[in-house]
Amino acid sequence: MSAARPLTTLRTIAVAAALPLLLSACGYGSDAADDDKRTEVAAGAEKLSADEVKIGYFPNLTHATALVGVQEGLLQKELGGTRIKPSTFNAGPSEIEALNAGSIDIGWIGPSPAINGYTKSDGKNLRIISGSASGGVKLVVNPDRIKSLDDVKGKRIATPQLGNTQDVAFLNWIAEKGWKVDAQSGKGDVSVVRTDNKITPDAYKSGSIDGAWVPEPTASKLVAEGAEPLLDEADLWPGKKFVITNIIVRQEFLKEHPDVVEAVLRGSVRTNEWINANPDKAKASANAALKAEAGKALPAEIIDPAWKSITFLDDPLASTLDSQAEHAVKAGLLEKPDLEGIYDLAPLNKVLEAEGKDRVDDAGLGTEQPNS
Repeated sequence: MSAARPLTTLRTIAVAAALPLLLSACGYGSDAADDDKRTEVAAGAEKLSADEVKIGYFPNLTHATALVGVQEGLLQKELGGTRIKPSTFNAGPSEIEALNAGSIDIGWIGPSPAINGYTKSDGKNLRIISGSASGGVKLVVNPDRIKSLDDVKGKRIATPQLGNTQDVAFLNWIAEKGWKVDAQSGKGDVSVVRTDNKITPDAYKSGSIDGAWVPEPTASKLVAEGAEPLLDEADLWPGKKFVITNIIVRQEFLKEHPDVVEAVLRGSVRTNEWINANPDKAKASANAALKAEAGKALPAEIIDPAWKSITFLDDPLASTLDSQAEHAVKAGLLEKPDLEGIYDLAPLNKVLEAEGKDRVDDAGLGTEQPNS
């Protein structure tokens, strides 16, 4: 299989994912209301170099840094008189399109969309400026049909989307088992069924899939329906850590408003510190944010196990992103990318040093351009 065909397909997916958002919201994503108390600017607060900063994230637990940071006012506090304008997304390609269009300035996003967005713009549009979360991905299965990892062969396993982070990880795991699957169609020794996370629990209940390789809270939703965890993806990585969520920025915004970017990063670092120091309060805050963003909170039997499987951290775990890119290339979903310059961690390291924390590493994939 040539690599060109999958890349074309991924571009088509990105456009298709963005189109309904364009039609329904006169822009990208779901915007917060103008009277949202969570982004209220304190009276007399001094404005930074921009009137506002438009941020994007998903209404799910792997983006809890953004959820909690907005919900608790921790991000807005660091920005002073510069107001946050949040938007939520349900897919990485649509968030990348929003970034490319200037509809958002900074976003929380998974590694595969970040890689695709960087390579498609020839390295000209985005930078990864921080990590946010690790882990939170499991292979969960119907215990009546699958009792061991070897039993996955011949079964129908869901992933969220062709070429997304979990899809690439599952295809790589299949290859390491020595099984063959056509990455594009999902057909082979295992049937890879690309299924939106919103409908995966219903697909499981109907019996149309035998399991799923999915992020939280979808994995815990399936467990609540009778599925059992068979594999935690963290167990496949050195130190049991791999990047699941990054923070990205438009290069133009980073160049024009470094003080705003630094303030958002400081808010993210302090939010992660608060989450780790107050796990129960943070879990409740994230759930309140999910209710505000998606209209529904998660029950305890879902959010409790899901929350425990996610680690919140500032380190982008750059070496694991490089490995994930290699997995996509090996699967035939991506031409070998040049990722040199995808990271600019200078603003984050400035914040970390000021907070008395250790600097983080870009695994040789950073830019030397001064932006802070």
